[in-house]
Amino acid sequence: MENPKITPKIATAGEALIDLIGRPDGLFEPCLGGSVFNFTRAMARQRIGTLYLNPLSADRFGRRLAQALLADGVQLARPEPVQQTTSLAVVALSDSGHPDYAFYRQGVADRAVSADELMRSCEAVPTLEMVCSGCLALAPEDAAIYLPWLAACRQAGKTVVVDANLRPSVMPDMAAYRCNVLAALAFADVIKASDEDLDHLGIVGAGALDKAKILLASTGARLMALTLGGQGACLLTRSGQVWHARESDPVDVVDTVGAGDCFLAGLLTAMLLEDGLVLEALADAPARRILSHALASASLCVMRRGCVPPSREEVLARMQNFPCQLTFEMGV
Repeated sequence: MENPKITPKIATAGEALIDLIGRPDGLFEPCLGGSVFNFTRAMARQRIGTLYLNPLSADRFGRRLAQALLADGVQLARPEPVQQTTSLAVVALSDSGHPDYAFYRQGVADRAVSADELMRSCEAVPTLEMVCSGCLALAPEDAAIYLPWLAACRQAGKTVVVDANLRPSVMPDMAAYRCNVLAALAFADVIKASDEDLDHLGIVGAGALDKAKILLASTGARLMALTLGGQGACLLTRSGQVWHARESDPVDVVDTVGAGDCFLAGLLTAMLLEDGLVLEALADAPARRILSHALASASLCVMRRGCVPPSREEVLARMQNFPCQLTFEMGV
């Protein structure tokens, strides 16, 4: 398949799979998914040049994944398909729309990659400013793929973004999983984590914000985004600044599949649109714009079934018509 004519600013690495979403009648509906796949599409839909680094399968599901990425404007670093099959995830939704996952990922296409291949793909695109990974890429059995690549990207001066996005129910060795997630976060310039992620990492603190500060201080990251579900999100800098924002009115939630992925895409889109951004010491106005853009992106996602990332125009319209209520806190 031919790549779109774009100039990539961000490269993404991680899973692209098919979500088999349980329905009330007991059947399963196949949907394109995977946290990194969703995030990649979300970035491209917000008109950010995006390069997806992992290979995709030659099977029917892999062809659908590739078609969706290309249709949204994503460039494929590996446009030729591979013979390994596509990853599968079985997704059951609770009454509140919260997803629970079971993954089938042995011998699959998106894992048929090496650290050297990821590095070569990034080196071939001099316009890259950011790289991003997370979720299933942080499984300990793939440490030799992603950790050296993240380290090399940071050494090369790219802004490294890591989305913790833990899946503890499908990781047989939780201690090894925590260790590898923390190892990946050590290479990050920007961290995104939820309040649940902080609990799964075993971080002890008085509350989610306190735990986030502890995690941020334990890494070399310059910025952290903490998502809090219906309570909105926080943005924290290494120098001790904290912003908290939430929608002023309740959001009509259909399901939460892909909400965190769209939040992160909104966050990074807004960061890339800011000129001369200094992550360690954000000015108030850009910090509020960045956090508002991220929340609006997530809200539009949860109002739709499955992960249907919004366009930049949709996000900007929501920010104008449904402004976020923000509070500002400075702390240490």
